[in-house]
Amino acid sequence: MVNRVASLALAIALPLGAAVAPAKADTRFDESQKREIRNIVRDYLIRNPEVIVEAIQEMRRRDEAAKEAAIEKAIAENRDALLRSAADPVGGNRKGTATVVEFFDYNCGWCKRAYPHMLAAVKADGKVRIVFKEYPILAPSSRLAARAALAAARQGKYREMHDRLMRHRGALDEAKIMAVAAQAGLDMPKLKADMKAREIEAAIDANLALAERIGIRGTPAFVIGSKMIPGMMRARQYPAELARARKECAAQKAAVC
Repeated sequence: MVNRVASLALAIALPLGAAVAPAKADTRFDESQKREIRNIVRDYLIRNPEVIVEAIQEMRRRDEAAKEAAIEKAIAENRDALLRSAADPVGGNRKGTATVVEFFDYNCGWCKRAYPHMLAAVKADGKVRIVFKEYPILAPSSRLAARAALAAARQGKYREMHDRLMRHRGALDEAKIMAVAAQAGLDMPKLKADMKAREIEAAIDANLALAERIGIRGTPAFVIGSKMIPGMMRARQYPAELARARKECAAQKAAVC
């Protein structure tokens, strides 16, 4: 913080220095002039400390704007990986006019709290497509659960497995994951064999790399249109975000939104 404040003070010093130094072709200051400028800046900041607060606030605003712009750029550059990956299970209305991409972990409590809100919002809208991005980052059992869910998709039962894992309370382990799979009516020998498939491991690794590229650092995280929304989303947040995404899609004339 000291360095940031020093930088701000220097930024303030430049226009003040210009005011006290005579205009000349050689803009270098001698030691006496530098001391004079420092004293002027010091006195000004002591009399007007709110200037530093305002400058810090503006600097933070610019930092946040730069981060948001970088994320939007990354989302645009990775649009196909977000919306069209054949490895990702898809839910909701497959012909929907807007897509919610969710990055989640089956050991994530906030993901489980967010899940019914997403389902309610998608049902209320009726024209939303969901892309499920398995993003196991919290524990070794998270990756095991992700592999089981993607293996369940090979039996046409991803949603049954996903729903039960999302509604499960407490930490997961292999025994609990297999119990959930049995409850979902899966062919267990086939499930265990499919969980070892290279394609499933590759799909998970691709999601981890994609999340890194677009700035996702935790779960849950949602991508709707050009925006990444970290943390839990409540049902009431969805209408505005979906409306924004649809407006963006119309402007871009995109085939998949």
